[in-house]
Amino acid sequence: MGRNKRIKFAELEHLQNVFQPAGRDLLHSDHEWKGYWGQRAFGNDHPIILEVGCGKGEYTVGLANEYPGRNFIGIDIKGARLGSGATTAARLGLTNAIFLRARAEWLTSLFAPGEIAGIWITFPDPQMAKAGKRLTGSRFLSRYRQVLATGGEIHLKTDSAFLYQYTRSLLATNDLSLVEETDDLHAMRRDDALQRLCTFYEQQWIARGKTIKYLRFSIDTPKEIVEPPVEPPRDEYRSE
Repeated sequence: MGRNKRIKFAELEHLQNVFQPAGRDLLHSDHEWKGYWGQRAFGNDHPIILEVGCGKGEYTVGLANEYPGRNFIGIDIKGARLGSGATTAARLGLTNAIFLRARAEWLTSLFAPGEIAGIWITFPDPQMAKAGKRLTGSRFLSRYRQVLATGGEIHLKTDSAFLYQYTRSLLATNDLSLVEETDDLHAMRRDDALQRLCTFYEQQWIARGKTIKYLRFSIDTPKEIVEPPVEPPRDEYRSE
């Protein structure tokens, strides 16, 4: 590990709203707070919303500020980016936002069945060459289903036409409930957190003429979730 990374990880240790569970431990046993995050981390029983792959935590912070009656947890394995959101949340005095430096693969070791009320996935890498790494792929939806409460919904925001069409196809293949969709979110007439919360890169993409796609859906099937038979054409997405 490089010196700068070691410094960043050490800085995270001093942030009271950041938790860094050891991956080697979660491979063999559950986290000690599994089933008790509301009580232990927030001191209440409010609904818990996850932002998976939160990056700098702009949505975790923004949603926590918009909805003080809910608890928000941002998850990302990259501590340097996550620390930015944690620092902002602390500066704003947000007691309903915390951050976990963890992999999405560990969700079932971190959270109990039904512990999570909803999930946000904001501008993930579409992983066009690796279906197993897509945060809306069958591999991850199967994990989300294990921790989501009954009626819990997943929100996807993306600028990738590939990921948008792929996710729609996966939902159709598995007869999953698509609650809301648009291929141009900011062309809609609405005034809510969905439009008001606009990340740094989202603003740049809009300025370049890209449209923001949005899907809201639920995983309401006991069946095995499978991949769609055909993938959509790849787009020109580039990781920032």
